[in-house]
Amino acid sequence: MTGFVDPTRELMALFRDLPADRPIAMINLLRFRETADYPADHPDHAAARTGAEAYAAYGRTAAAPFSRTGGRQIWLGRPEMTLIGPQDESWDLAFIAWYPSGEAFGAMLRDPEYRTAVVHRQAAVADSRLIRCFPSEPGAGFGESRPA
Repeated sequence: MTGFVDPTRELMALFRDLPADRPIAMINLLRFRETADYPADHPDHAAARTGAEAYAAYGRTAAAPFSRTGGRQIWLGRPEMTLIGPQDESWDLAFIAWYPSGEAFGAMLRDPEYRTAVVHRQAAVADSRLIRCFPSEPGAGFGESRPA
């Protein structure tokens, strides 16, 4: 079974159709490959890294472009179980990344340094979910918000 690793052109077009000038939060759910799957011509192809190790390399090499666009990680966790939802969808890592705008996220994706780093993510990830959200200030109860 092939998981979701990269966005399709069609979904990126829909992403670009959303407002580009407001903050976004990206919910990331990640399941790693047991062994990283680098392209045959990549220097790390024979390194026998785990998916988690390859993702750590992605985190290190993507840090500068992420920071340059104003991105920051606002929450990180290791999922323990799914209480509501498909039991066959287990995740190794969950986090929320915040960007000052949709354009900032797009700028990171176009950054040459990021484009070099993303090969580690592609080698590491067996399946993922990346969910764009419009952040708002939480209210007192579940699902309530107050103007940001």
